[in-house]
Amino acid sequence: MTATNPLQSATSPVGTTPGYMPGFGNDFETEALPGALPQGMNSPQKCEYGLYGEQLSGTAFTAPSHQNERTWCYRIRPSVKHTHRFSKIDLPLWKSAPNIDPDVVSLGQYRWDPVPHSDAPLTWLTGMRTMTTAGDVNTQTGMASHIYLVTQSMVDSYFYSADSELLVVPQEGRLRFCTELGVIDLAPQEIALLPRGLVYRVEVIDGPARGFVCENYGQKFALPGRGPIGANCMANRRDFKTPVAAFEDREVPSIVTVKWCGQFHETHIGHSPLDVVAWHGNYAPVKYDLSTYCPVGAILFDHPDPSIFTVLTAPSGIEGTANIDFVLFRERWSVAENTFRPPWYHKNVMSELMGNIYGQYDAKPQGFVPGGMSLHNMMLPHGPDKTAFEGASNADLQPHKLDNTMSFMFETRFPQHLTKFAAHEAPLQDDYIDCWTDLDKKFDGKPGKK
Repeated sequence: MTATNPLQSATSPVGTTPGYMPGFGNDFETEALPGALPQGMNSPQKCEYGLYGEQLSGTAFTAPSHQNERTWCYRIRPSVKHTHRFSKIDLPLWKSAPNIDPDVVSLGQYRWDPVPHSDAPLTWLTGMRTMTTAGDVNTQTGMASHIYLVTQSMVDSYFYSADSELLVVPQEGRLRFCTELGVIDLAPQEIALLPRGLVYRVEVIDGPARGFVCENYGQKFALPGRGPIGANCMANRRDFKTPVAAFEDREVPSIVTVKWCGQFHETHIGHSPLDVVAWHGNYAPVKYDLSTYCPVGAILFDHPDPSIFTVLTAPSGIEGTANIDFVLFRERWSVAENTFRPPWYHKNVMSELMGNIYGQYDAKPQGFVPGGMSLHNMMLPHGPDKTAFEGASNADLQPHKLDNTMSFMFETRFPQHLTKFAAHEAPLQDDYIDCWTDLDKKFDGKPGKK
């Protein structure tokens, strides 16, 4: 697949018309200047335009071919060029696993109101607030969940994570991700995947911006196997969009911040690192419009497992047990007969962190508001409150459209540990567990009671 956008040959990607190539996991090729991309080989003795060839590998060289991910970049300067040794910096509210504070109780059912905006100028780095961590960043297993609050664009400042792939879920405001491989504009009801090792700058298009981030330490997100569902529905590959090449040729003092083994380091360079003029490969950022997700469900009776709504999954190495599942609960029809339609009461070996993008989540009509989050950790019971239970138990079961609703779940096989910020600073709803207090006993020992 080849794409060329002549507007992307400007000296800065900011303000240019973004272009995208469709597909998920495709082998793409794209150039911002004609002829910049070598043909028939990866590493010519001399690249066109005096460019440097450089490979970005997302997997081990010897990974099976169907899993092997790499991209060849043709850039103005090699990325190894920097003027200072790396020095540690502190981003105190961005935490990594393991982060187990003995004074914080993670066992429980938790729900938070939206983390409010502040008057402080916050960038993508200073505005990140870690809520939970799971697994171990050093062994590249597990994840962390974050809230971001962004009011200010990064200027001559860039970032990449050596630890993780980032799944970005906006809830409010629009952001622009100027990456080495092109420009992604991101709005609520969209998501983006930013691969491990990719350098980018984040700018505010409409602010203030707030949203959720799942930081994936493990294997990359992939589309789930559909099994007997077949070739269609759920998230379709063609609806994912990867940016065309864009580059900056700017000689200006800049800072690159790197997240590595849970620590943050920075170095200084004398230019913009977003200087990739052409690239080809299958390791690249991508965005996806959640409104194109086609849910499937029960059309006669019973409520299927929430896994039926999986958009993306990151495998753990244990078949059928994910390091992370990203699950979407969007508008859909509910038609099951003689069925309790909301999510049932359950305990789960997985840990479930949910976020509300907009509207009302059907299981709990009160309290779980847009921008809010909830956590039901592994083997902790949860389910509908009394209002939701009574309503669903006594409803006239006509076909019903769940409208104005879009929530999601970051689900992981690991227990999620609260950070101090989540336990003491984020707006925790202290009375959340009270929503089950007035569930009353209905058992009277007599048969036939429904």
